[in-house]
Amino acid sequence: MKSQDTPFVGGPLDGRVLPVLLGLTGHPPKTYRVPVPDADGGPPTVLVYRRVPAGPPGRFGLHPGWKYAYDPEGDLGGRQQQWPWPKPRTKARGTAHGDGPDATAG
Repeated sequence: MKSQDTPFVGGPLDGRVLPVLLGLTGHPPKTYRVPVPDADGGPPTVLVYRRVPAGPPGRFGLHPGWKYAYDPEGDLGGRQQQWPWPKPRTKARGTAHGDGPDATAG
């Protein structure tokens, strides 16, 4: 697997550059979770970082790469998957081509 040195901004990892494994598309994951063990032996604290563009597109529209920004709330983003198209309409059963209940009457 390939990895890419990715900078981290904000939070406890501010200023660090860590190697992050790339996915099948060649991009790092959208969220990066870092478990931090508790000193008292309790459950670990999970730091959440979100992938953001490293800067504005450069000359010729080339992508500048990615960096991770600290997300102090650490939630899943608060939105659900939305399809880019509307759901198809469902036709009532037996109404296509006149084979419904009215076509058999008589």
